[in-house]
Amino acid sequence: MTTSETAPGGTSAGPAGPAGPGTASLLRFATAGSVDDGKSTLVGRLLHDSKSVLADQLEAVELASRNRGQEAPDLALLTDGLRAEREQGITIDVAYRYFATPRRRFILADTPGHVQYTRNMVTGASTAELAVVLVDARNGVVEQTRRHAAVAALLRVPHVMLAVNKMDLVDYAEPVFAAIAAEFTEYAASLGVPDITAIPISALAGDNVVTPSATMDWYGGPTVLEHLETVEVTHDPTGDPARFPVQYVIRPQTPEHRDYRGYAGQIASGVLRVGQDVTVQPSGRSSTIAGIDLLGVPVEEAWAPQSVTVRLTDDLDVSRGDLIAPGDAALGTTRDVTATVCHLHDRPLEPGARVLLKHTTRTVKAIVKEIPSRLSLADLTQDSDPGRLAANDIGRVVLRTAEPLALDAYADSRRTGSFLLIDPADGTTLTAGMAGDAFAERAQAARPTAPDDEGWDF
Repeated sequence: MTTSETAPGGTSAGPAGPAGPGTASLLRFATAGSVDDGKSTLVGRLLHDSKSVLADQLEAVELASRNRGQEAPDLALLTDGLRAEREQGITIDVAYRYFATPRRRFILADTPGHVQYTRNMVTGASTAELAVVLVDARNGVVEQTRRHAAVAALLRVPHVMLAVNKMDLVDYAEPVFAAIAAEFTEYAASLGVPDITAIPISALAGDNVVTPSATMDWYGGPTVLEHLETVEVTHDPTGDPARFPVQYVIRPQTPEHRDYRGYAGQIASGVLRVGQDVTVQPSGRSSTIAGIDLLGVPVEEAWAPQSVTVRLTDDLDVSRGDLIAPGDAALGTTRDVTATVCHLHDRPLEPGARVLLKHTTRTVKAIVKEIPSRLSLADLTQDSDPGRLAANDIGRVVLRTAEPLALDAYADSRRTGSFLLIDPADGTTLTAGMAGDAFAERAQAARPTAPDDEGWDF
């Protein structure tokens, strides 16, 4: 995703609307780590020391801290907003914060560290361009650290920052930091993370968060904020093949608009232009873009992530869930989906499970045909034929859908290569899926095939 949604013609347009040439770029990042590693304290320190906290917010935190018997303000309360979070002293839900410095704008997702809430980390990191993984300097790299690194790699987060926190509790010892940084870097690199930066910090004392630490003069790298301000985020969705999932069909019934038929939605990637030949999937029918309306105004072209209405020259049967793409970059369709998934629900995912698969704006019935392998976080091997995926497991599944889908590989598009598996009985989200192979080749063990039941025989 671009940092400022730059248009093909050179005009910048941010999420909130048009922006001038001097507009600061945008970075979306997420924090992750084990329980009590200090994620919320780091975020609070970052906001406080970068002057991004309003006076009344700080007063509320100081009051809440005094009521809990604390002399100094607990900066974690700036993000732990739920009552249950404050009572238990842990982060439960994803907390989004928006702040800015003169050099860059930020959307921050503070995600929980408890293994029970790994699903929330998946949510927060799914749109992030950088993940901050915290490690307690006393504990080093633990299983949850490896899990968060694996999730970041699985979600194709291009940059990972390792923040080795609580250095004040290990006497700011350089060897402790070096050993943790070396272990994590080797592990994350083996997952395919392209860019890893390690920074020693003390979120409680403020060392190397916004200002350089006076007690760690052996470290000559950037502070957390400096790295966030300068890390390069270069992916431009307008350079990818155009993908336009149809969300709504607009058919005004007024006399002056009786012949109007438009297809509304958000451009997932690429650029659409008037006069462009396109293909509608899954039907495979072709047409030409007759017009594009942006905020009710006709335009000659539109780009991701703008929300527009597209009009076609032909009166085709197009409905919600269909995907419009250029004819020279059209997707094929399939009913057999192989994907890497992170299972999010307490109820295990097993072969034979009947689910709904939600891909962009399209939702279809599906069956879990096979679960070929599960990723072992200890050594990154694939456990063949695990039988099921429990909560927070990362594994590979083979699905059969009732209707064809137009899927990109997740490695090519985070937006149109991802999907959710949903419980058809109550609408609960079960699993987050990424089409294609994320880590390794398919396990070559014999795998049982689930039987089809009446009504789900695809």
